[in-house]
Amino acid sequence: MVRESRDNRLILRQKHHSNTHLLDVKLQLNPSYGDILSTLPPNPSTSALATKTTEKLVSEFRYLRANAVGSLAKFLDYLTHSYMIDNVALLITGTLHERDTRELLERCHPLGYFETMPVLCVATNIEELYNSVLIETPLAAYFKGSLSHQDLDELNIEIVRNTLYKNYLEEFHEWVNSDPDVAGTPTAEVMTEVLGFEADRRSINITLNSFGTELSKAERKKLYPNFGRLYPEGTYMLSRADDIEGVRIAIDGVHDYKMMFDQAGMSGGGSGGGGGVGNMAGGSGNEGKSLEDLFYAKEMELSKIAFTRQFTHAVAYAWIKLKEQVCFLALSFHRSETDLLMRYFRQEIRNVTWIAECIAQNQKDRIGNYISVF
Repeated sequence: MVRESRDNRLILRQKHHSNTHLLDVKLQLNPSYGDILSTLPPNPSTSALATKTTEKLVSEFRYLRANAVGSLAKFLDYLTHSYMIDNVALLITGTLHERDTRELLERCHPLGYFETMPVLCVATNIEELYNSVLIETPLAAYFKGSLSHQDLDELNIEIVRNTLYKNYLEEFHEWVNSDPDVAGTPTAEVMTEVLGFEADRRSINITLNSFGTELSKAERKKLYPNFGRLYPEGTYMLSRADDIEGVRIAIDGVHDYKMMFDQAGMSGGGSGGGGGVGNMAGGSGNEGKSLEDLFYAKEMELSKIAFTRQFTHAVAYAWIKLKEQVCFLALSFHRSETDLLMRYFRQEIRNVTWIAECIAQNQKDRIGNYISVF
């Protein structure tokens, strides 16, 4: 079913450059999204397109989960935990700022919904919210032993989020390599590589983003997952890095990451001609690529490779990543409705949104700056 869903998306390839109006984008999407786009006007807004395509993904995922049993059901549950972490972090932020958490529910990603999420909205302070998270949500194991309710009050929310992600990735990695039905299978082989890359990417990004902040080296080290190609020597060197050059030295032993730094112009000589650390700029245009661009391209490559394997749960992970990878657009779009959605737009949805925004903002020469899914 996942492979069929992927094949249905291939019709989007190589047609983007002919789109000159949002109506053209909608027409190109009709073969795959026609049923869910039928309620939109002829020239829909960018945010409306993104919302509807996200709804399609959520609907397909929920159908897949409803028909899954055994280890596949557990695997799919793990895929939703990253969204739950983002949602809980949003609710924590709202509680800290005394916002009505009920208003924040509609901003939560639907793949991160869980049955007891409305219970979190009853909390009136951070201690009540913390106790609710530990008791009522699937994220309880990621909090226990790592974060207290004082931490939620005192720590930067990004430190809380990264702590939860670290625990999540480590548990997911442990499960694929120890569960009797998964360990030693192609699923374990593929997911070990995929999760290892995600662990390394987070370690590198945490280090780069910590420069110039109050985060100490000891605190930074606690946020690194304890697996991946950089672990343990590379992550130890990352924990001691004081600048980008220190990060470059730490990752020098992993060829893929070294090449990314070179291409992004972050090598020792700075001759890569790329876009630096940066944010997402796209993927197939002629502009310099940032390190984030190259990380996203690598994730797409791993996801494509997963589809070449047989009898593996990893195709479900790859399908979601190809459809939905975190989007940060290089163009500065000033529409507030778009800004609220940008955090969650991912790869195919991201590409659709990018193309639609380029058209809406009369930036048609930048339509090609996206990462190709297939």
